[in-house]
Amino acid sequence: MTRQGSVRQPLVAGRFYPGLHETLLRDVERYCAPQPANIRAAACVAPHAGYMYSGGVAGAVYASLDLPRRFVILAPDHFGQGPQLGLHPATQWETPLGTASLDEALAAKIQEACPEIVEDERGHAEHSLEVQLPFLQHLAPGFSFVPISVGTGRYENLTGLGEALASVIAAEKNPVMIVASSDMNHYEDDKTTRRKDRMAIDAMLALDTRALFDTLKRERISMCGYGPAIAAMTAARRLGSQKGELIRYATSGDVKGAGRDRVVGYAGVVFPISERQ
Repeated sequence: MTRQGSVRQPLVAGRFYPGLHETLLRDVERYCAPQPANIRAAACVAPHAGYMYSGGVAGAVYASLDLPRRFVILAPDHFGQGPQLGLHPATQWETPLGTASLDEALAAKIQEACPEIVEDERGHAEHSLEVQLPFLQHLAPGFSFVPISVGTGRYENLTGLGEALASVIAAEKNPVMIVASSDMNHYEDDKTTRRKDRMAIDAMLALDTRALFDTLKRERISMCGYGPAIAAMTAARRLGSQKGELIRYATSGDVKGAGRDRVVGYAGVVFPISERQ
């Protein structure tokens, strides 16, 4: 597959988020209501559901950060159609707010450090990465990024990806932030979901990847983007983060009119870089 002039068209505009420029911009501005955008972070975890459910959590995360202009976005392959790790080959991703560019130089370095990443668009035929882009287009105009789908659930592969990302990012002159796209527990009642999600969040706040992985398996917590989160946490620790910070938590049951019998949880977590770095 050639990258020259290729554009990844939006797949979920008008469904997961508004398809009209003016409406989308208005909504993103509302979700990113003024906050002290001063957290310098190596990585973050942001949800990827429809904006009416998780937009407030995602917006709070992005608005809290001192955002660079280069990103690696890790997103789960919900449908298992792609490889273990897939780099989308398009040079541009389009949303109703415009286009976002592939960071080709950074992508090449990451592939060299982690040869398991192959160029493949199948793992990106969904919403989990796309829905992150309008927030960055609004708050970090002119940014570039590396889109990686994560289809593997093996702990060693995920930490290996994180180590590779850290080695590349540490050598870069300009800052790069990792975004891990993930929702939390799915389709249990609100009380159960909050209890389960709290255990997973505590592991993320402790930057304990093994505890997160084991807790998810033991407690049967259906955190769909745990792979991206584990890779991001691994890299964040290598890049100087010592702990995570919970910015906001909600469930779909918090939306007016939504039921609380079968909800999805959404956690916005950032991994600050120590001031000594």
